[in-house]
Amino acid sequence: MCGIVGAIAESNVVPFLLEGLKRLEYRGYDSSGITVIGSGDDFARARRVGKVTELEQALERDRLSGSIGIAHTRWATHGAVTEKNAHPHICWGKVAVVCNGIIENYASLKAQQKEKGFDFTSDTDTEVVVHQIYQHLDQGKELKDAVQAATRELRGAYALGVASTDHPDRLIAARNGPPLLVGVGAGEGFIASDISALISATKQYYVLENGDIADVRRDGVKIFDIDGNQVERQLHHTALSANGVSLGGYRHYMQKEIFEQPSAIADTLEGRVSSERLLEQSFGPAAQVIFDNTEAVQIIACGTSYHAGLVAKYWFEHVGIPCDVEIASEFRYRRHVVKRNSLVVTLSQSGETADTLAALEHAKNVGFGSSLTICNTPESSLVRASDLALMMHAGPEIGVASTKAFTTQLVALMLLGLALWRRRDAYGGEFEAKIIKQLRSLPAKVEQALQLDPQIKKLAELFADKQHALFVGRGAQYPIALEGALKLKEISYIHAEAYPAGELKHGPLALVDAAMPVVAVAPNNDLLEKLRSNIQEVRARGGRMIVFADVDSGFEADSDTDVVCVAPVDDSISPIIYTIPLQLLAYHVAIIKGTDVDKPRNLAKSVTVE
Repeated sequence: MCGIVGAIAESNVVPFLLEGLKRLEYRGYDSSGITVIGSGDDFARARRVGKVTELEQALERDRLSGSIGIAHTRWATHGAVTEKNAHPHICWGKVAVVCNGIIENYASLKAQQKEKGFDFTSDTDTEVVVHQIYQHLDQGKELKDAVQAATRELRGAYALGVASTDHPDRLIAARNGPPLLVGVGAGEGFIASDISALISATKQYYVLENGDIADVRRDGVKIFDIDGNQVERQLHHTALSANGVSLGGYRHYMQKEIFEQPSAIADTLEGRVSSERLLEQSFGPAAQVIFDNTEAVQIIACGTSYHAGLVAKYWFEHVGIPCDVEIASEFRYRRHVVKRNSLVVTLSQSGETADTLAALEHAKNVGFGSSLTICNTPESSLVRASDLALMMHAGPEIGVASTKAFTTQLVALMLLGLALWRRRDAYGGEFEAKIIKQLRSLPAKVEQALQLDPQIKKLAELFADKQHALFVGRGAQYPIALEGALKLKEISYIHAEAYPAGELKHGPLALVDAAMPVVAVAPNNDLLEKLRSNIQEVRARGGRMIVFADVDSGFEADSDTDVVCVAPVDDSISPIIYTIPLQLLAYHVAIIKGTDVDKPRNLAKSVTVE
């Protein structure tokens, strides 16, 4: 959600800023802008509504050049999607600001600033930030102190990039919530919301903590904490390459990421399991003590991650581990009956999801037990806020609709299940060895499921004129149906809902007709016959069925039923395998519908504000 990039160097930084914006497009945005301090020590600015390509074309006509600048992709919160609301915002030609986040007390600040004669040229909350910084500069404070003073007067969650024509040799970065990194190079410095925006220029970077202010110059970086004290932060080195966030030979990032799942799962398992045993120390040095004391699990997540948590609930409770799963934005705003010694598990691809971070803090405050995060970003806020961390090794996920992050979350949750299951007397080494065997078979079985792509591509044509769809599953496949429906609605804009198949007769059957395709997830397990009866209920009412079924389940295609046969898999890993064809279905339907697959309308990859 939104993206910041900034640079100070000896040469023109505009190409780097533009490349950085392109690499941040996946986060979700509706407009973009850039400003640099030119040779006359004045700001030159360009802003455009729409894609970064619109800004790029504008820069080809009106060439900007400067050795210091900031740029931004905006996702509208306060104020409509217009050029005047796009960042950067400039105050009286002296200070420029880009901001990710929301300023909650902007209305009162705006009223005060209007009384002091400040003019407002936008409808955004961000403009009060640049005015507030200007006031402190005008009172004689130097740039870093002016920014720090201004942040003490702001309420909300925000990350800032600041430049000033009075200080053309410095960039200032400030963080209070949304992520912000500071990259360092030889005679140059950078700021960005995401490592992907930095890797074309540097692989070394600092992660700012909440309250930090960074003073970025060509010859180095100084970081100050919330009290103004200079502090040392760890210098990180990324192994990510520019090719790692490129499309390669794929048409879309989502397509690429679907087909990367065999390797992502293999990487997530690597170093965590032997041939028959879970290597528990992979959760961290305190894992054994924490797991020994764990009596229940509380999973907190949003969106796709929430669906992964629902699958884990079936897994955990099947072997006697109490497990609750809750959407983070709901968890943080209600009272709780705290279960003794509950392990709080947060799930997030980015590790910066605002609601999940706040829910974790709330869980700590009300007395839940230790915390574990399952995350894809090692330096993220959730990792730093948790007692334990298990990293998904999914690699960069650029497409807004999560695919490989979901399946690697499921793998990580099963590893957690193993750690907790081995403490139950009823489940010994033989059970653990069986699950490990199934996990190790996953990359090959996912590869096999991906071979269904041509058949699913043809099947997707059934949705060309459809506006609604229903997904059904039973047991642990119900959350997979939820995930399939979410993927379809996210990227094809078809209204899709999911239900436990046994609930059809309690309402959803009223929707069923020839115009409402019903997608069923049908592995060959103990609930298959129940599901078969539910499918007959749909067919009897003129519904069109699309069934993803085990090849041995006995389903046959008919005039009103299409069957996609999935290779037999053990029920323990079947939720992961049956996710793959539903991802492919959503992808190919979106292609037919002509939507923006990687950047669906109104959505952001990382939701870093409430």
